[in-house]
Amino acid sequence: MTITIHGIRNCDTMKKARAWLDAHGVAHAFHDYKVAGIDRATLEGWARKVGWERLLNRAGTTFRKLPDNQKQDLTETRAIELMLAQPSMIRRPVLGLGDRLVVGFDAGDYESAIASLPRD
Repeated sequence: MTITIHGIRNCDTMKKARAWLDAHGVAHAFHDYKVAGIDRATLEGWARKVGWERLLNRAGTTFRKLPDNQKQDLTETRAIELMLAQPSMIRRPVLGLGDRLVVGFDAGDYESAIASLPRD
């Protein structure tokens, strides 16, 4: 199984997550969605798994700078449009573990997720 961490290279939380994976010998691919982009199908799939509310980074500067009318009465469709237009609005990191996702970085969550992976 390929483990992929999705996010933005210079994000401090991403750096912590990648350092944790490296320190624990977890081989992984890195997808920088600010450089390589992210497609609608991927975001919609993530939203089905974890909910669009969990994916949308409302605490980030990019979201906070939006005009109030774009932040109010959000729906999944509108939130996905915002994240497609400005990938910085996607909470980071998104760790893909086969059919599972871990959104955000918490060392305990990563440890549990990695421990539950099937061993070769």
